[in-house]
Amino acid sequence: MYHIIINPRSRSGRGLKIWKESIEPKLHEYGIAYRNYFSKEPGDVARLACEITSASPGKPLTLILLGGDGTVNEALSGMEDTSRVTLGYIPTGSSNDLARDLCIPGDPLEALELILHRGSVHTMDLGAVTYDDGGIRPFIVSCGIGFDAAVCEEALHSKLKNAFNRLGLGKLTYLGIALKQLFGAKAVSGRLTLDDNEPVTMKTLLFVACMLHRFEGGGFMFCPDADASDGILDLCAVGDLPKLLILFALPTAFRGKHYRFEGITPYRAKTLTIEASSPLWVHTDGEVARKSDRITVDCRHGAVKMIY
Repeated sequence: MYHIIINPRSRSGRGLKIWKESIEPKLHEYGIAYRNYFSKEPGDVARLACEITSASPGKPLTLILLGGDGTVNEALSGMEDTSRVTLGYIPTGSSNDLARDLCIPGDPLEALELILHRGSVHTMDLGAVTYDDGGIRPFIVSCGIGFDAAVCEEALHSKLKNAFNRLGLGKLTYLGIALKQLFGAKAVSGRLTLDDNEPVTMKTLLFVACMLHRFEGGGFMFCPDADASDGILDLCAVGDLPKLLILFALPTAFRGKHYRFEGITPYRAKTLTIEASSPLWVHTDGEVARKSDRITVDCRHGAVKMIY
C-alpha cells in the first residue's frame, strides 16, 4: 500500500492535473494499491504526514510526495519518526533542487516509474535548525540565514514566480529577486561556531547556506562537494566582499565556481551555531517562517530513506 500526498497547487497549479491525467491512471493500469490525500492550505502536508505515520505506529510504510522541495520539507516536519518511512518523490515544484541532485526525472511519469520499478532505497542525512526558543525545523536539501532566505521569502510571495514557471524560466524568479535583495541588504556582522572549534568572525554576514545536497534556489551549486550520506553539513559563507563583486560571483555559483572570489568561504561541520548582529530571515528547503539572530544547525546521519 502506497500513501500519496498531492500538492495540487504545485507547478503553478498543475499538480492536480498531473495527478488526475498522468499519475492516477498509471497506478490503476498497474493495479497498485494506494490511498491519496490532497493538501489545501499551508500546514496540510505536515498534518497529513503526521496522521498517516501515526495511524500505524511501529510499522514500515511508503509515502509518495507529489510537489516541490517545500512539500517534502513540510511532510518531514510532520513526522515524529522518519526511520520507518520510505519516501518516494514526484517533483512538481519550481526549483526541484532535491530531484536535481538525486537525478530524479522531472517528468512525473518517469519519476513514478523510478519509484515503482527502477529505483532503489537509499539512506540519506537529515538536517535540523534549532531556534533559541527550542523550536526545531528539519530540512532535507539546505537551510540558510540571511540573503538566500530573504530571496526565498520574497519568492514565496512573488507574482512573477508563477508566470516564469509557466514559461519554464523558474530560475529567473530567484535570480531577479536575488539582485533586488542584494542591493537592499543592510550590513550585518556575524559569528560561526563549527563543532567545538573557535568561533569564526564575519565582519559582514550576507548569508550562510548549510547544505546536505549540492543545489538550492533553482540550481545554485553553492556546495559542489556536498554529500547527503556523509553525516556532514557543507557550508557556503558569504560576506566580506563588495556587493558589486557579488553580482559577478552569483552567476558562477550555477557551476560551483564561486569560491574563486575572496570573501566566499567553504566550511564543513556536524553541528554549528550561527549568530548575527541583527535578526535575519531563516529558510529550510526554501520555506521561510521567521527571522532569528541565532540558530543551531545539526546533521542527523542516515535519518531518511528515499527511493531514487
